Amino acid sequence: MENPARVTCLVGVYDADGGLRGELRYVVGHLLGRTECALCDVTHSPLRRKRAWDAMVVRLGIPVELVHRNEIPSDVAACVREAGLPCVVARRADGGVETLLDRAALEALDGSVEAFERGVGEVLAARPV
Repeated sequence: MENPARVTCLVGVYDADGGLRGELRYVVGHLLGRTECALCDVTHSPLRRKRAWDAMVVRLGIPVELVHRNEIPSDVAACVREAGLPCVVARRADGGVETLLDRAALEALDGSVEAFERGVGEVLAARPV
């Protein structure tokens, strides 16, 4: 029997809007020091998504969905409202959702993919299989 609390997917929600205008607004704001997104710092270099991120997702072994604040899936919206942006939400086998990493936890990673992998790995390892 499958464990209903098993994490089936991670949803990372950026503190930035998607689409061309949103992306440009974030890049300009980031360059001017007016806009920050700790999850963006983990997943992206100044020019593109980090190769280390892509490799980590493969090692993690569960799907990771990345969305912008204007693309939040309805099933994770309540977690996002509670945790704030950016955040990482876990979808469970029972259909429930829970916040794994909030803004403070993501900021503490200081843009490190390796620290993200360790942090998520520790949270997942502490859960029943």
